[in-house]
Amino acid sequence: MDPAVSVSPEGTPYQLPRQEDYAKELERIRGLAEKARADGQEIVVVMGVGFVGAVMAAIVADTVDGDGKSTKFVIGMQRPSTRSYWKIPMLNQGISPVKAEDPEVDPMIRRCVLDKKTLVATYVYDVLQFADVVIIDVQLDYSKNELGNVRNGHVEMTALEESFEIIAKYIKPETLVLIETTVAPGTTEQVALPAMRKVFRKRGINTDPLLAHSYERVMPGRDYVASIRDFWRVCSGVNEEARDKVVRFLNQVLNTKKFPLTVLDRPIESETAKIVENSYRATILAFMDEWSVFAERNGVDITKVIKAIKVRPTHNNMIFPGPGIGGYCLPKDGGLGVWAYKHILGFEDDIFKITPIAIDINDTRSLHAAQMVRDALRNMNVPIANAEVLVLGASYREDVGDTRYSGSEIMIRRLSEMGAEIRVHDPYVDRWWEFESQENYPNQSKAVFFRNQKRLNDLQITKNLEEAQKGIAAMVLAVRHEAYLNLDPDTVVRSAGGPIAIVDCFGILTDPQIKRYLELGCEVKGLGRGHIRRIKESVKRTWEERD
Repeated sequence: MDPAVSVSPEGTPYQLPRQEDYAKELERIRGLAEKARADGQEIVVVMGVGFVGAVMAAIVADTVDGDGKSTKFVIGMQRPSTRSYWKIPMLNQGISPVKAEDPEVDPMIRRCVLDKKTLVATYVYDVLQFADVVIIDVQLDYSKNELGNVRNGHVEMTALEESFEIIAKYIKPETLVLIETTVAPGTTEQVALPAMRKVFRKRGINTDPLLAHSYERVMPGRDYVASIRDFWRVCSGVNEEARDKVVRFLNQVLNTKKFPLTVLDRPIESETAKIVENSYRATILAFMDEWSVFAERNGVDITKVIKAIKVRPTHNNMIFPGPGIGGYCLPKDGGLGVWAYKHILGFEDDIFKITPIAIDINDTRSLHAAQMVRDALRNMNVPIANAEVLVLGASYREDVGDTRYSGSEIMIRRLSEMGAEIRVHDPYVDRWWEFESQENYPNQSKAVFFRNQKRLNDLQITKNLEEAQKGIAAMVLAVRHEAYLNLDPDTVVRSAGGPIAIVDCFGILTDPQIKRYLELGCEVKGLGRGHIRRIKESVKRTWEERD
């Protein structure tokens, strides 16, 4: 990749700014900020225009008062790296830098950039000097050094810590700094506050920075915007003034009349709330893993068991884990808490038992799914090596295009390690960054946990399902996309050219569908679906009676 060029996911190259461009860019933004100030608008800088930041920036930029007048002018700030710079020119064209199934995203960004002119993007840190509010949406990763062992991982704090120092270098003393990034508990008070205070003192500022924390509960899909704007928020501040400012700001930009704020006393409480919230959900999913295996080995359909239990209102949040737990939060957030306990808060003992085990179980569940594909093929006397395997679903959950921490990725990597030839279909995903970029960003790729991964550099997502099915030996139902819920067995087998192995990872197949696949000579297996054996025996008896 050309180090002077940043390429968008669609393949459009954007030249990175040269040194002489910075001064011109600062003056451009200065002019826009001065005009906005003259119009009575508050200046908000959003650092990081990725999955959360881009939409949060648009929501703030779309804010109006009772008379319908725009009250905020938003500057989206993105570091001009090869990996991310393309987001800036793209956003300045009124095009969303994040692909979203929510029909509200693209029109809102286009409206704020091109019509209302309340949103602009830039790469110059100096624009922080104009800010009344700074929102931090910088990515914070938890790097795992070993698959299935969260304890020996670490938090990549460098970029976030640099952001704190840069912000403190430029902002006005009265500027509110709101951390939205999911951070390790203790970060706001024990990392951000002292770092920014130190810079303030060097600048001759004797007051403390006005730091606040408020985490979002963003969910990809058709309610993407609503999950940020029209949903409950938790917030806190390092002191009373910061708390009052963040409450005022969030009341202005979010729908807090219908979804009131929860205001906590200290940032470590709101930071912990996010970690516990996601760890709780991850633990429920991990808990179901062992019962899923129990069901497979004892003739039980775990999906029917779960439906029977969910009738009880106190248990209606029980969910089937599928082939692995994806999304940006659940696979890692508990690790932030485990890491913070020792490395920020300074404790040497080990109090965490359930949280890391849950993460480890969820991380490795996909390996079991890959093994099931191997076994289904073996039962048909087909070796996994060189077998054409079609995986239906690249994203981490149904009807979205988000591939972050997708269970399908780990399953594919294991299948490739065993020698399978992989095809992927997904109606919501055009390009799979985790595979395309595994050579460019090896330290961030799960390829390091497996052998035989280079063949996946060129993995393509196909959009024609019928074409993808031609000549396959196995088909894996990996995600509950609507497009996969009612596939006709006769059509699938006809497209494949004969009987194949069918592996259901997400309770997608109905019993009649399973029966029909078996009648057509297919081998069928499913995570948590031990009852398939009974259906298979019933089909076998029917054949024997006919003979």
